[in-house]
Amino acid sequence: MSGSIQITEGALASLIGLTAHEIPGVVGMAPANLKEGLYRVLGRANASEGVVIGKEGGRFTADLYVVAAYGVSIPTVARNITERVEHVVKNQAGIELAATRVHAVGVQRA
Repeated sequence: MSGSIQITEGALASLIGLTAHEIPGVVGMAPANLKEGLYRVLGRANASEGVVIGKEGGRFTADLYVVAAYGVSIPTVARNITERVEHVVKNQAGIELAATRVHAVGVQRA
């Protein structure tokens, strides 16, 4: 007996957003649909709004819009987000992302 499991883009975005929230140096996610400079920090319940799921070559991609904590190394935080998100998505959803892009859209004191 074999079957298949379908994971929706919304479920994938939630998994990715919640994972990013756990990374030290991340204050929160920012809505992906707001213009630069006009952002609000999203709480865990709305974390998926800061993630845009796309497709490249038949595989999922993820763009994350994050607000970093003041004083942290943004490149280090972005690398940690990328590594953790790709690991969690592969292990919990069975999906290898084609690309993971982190956009630091703001800096705020934690």
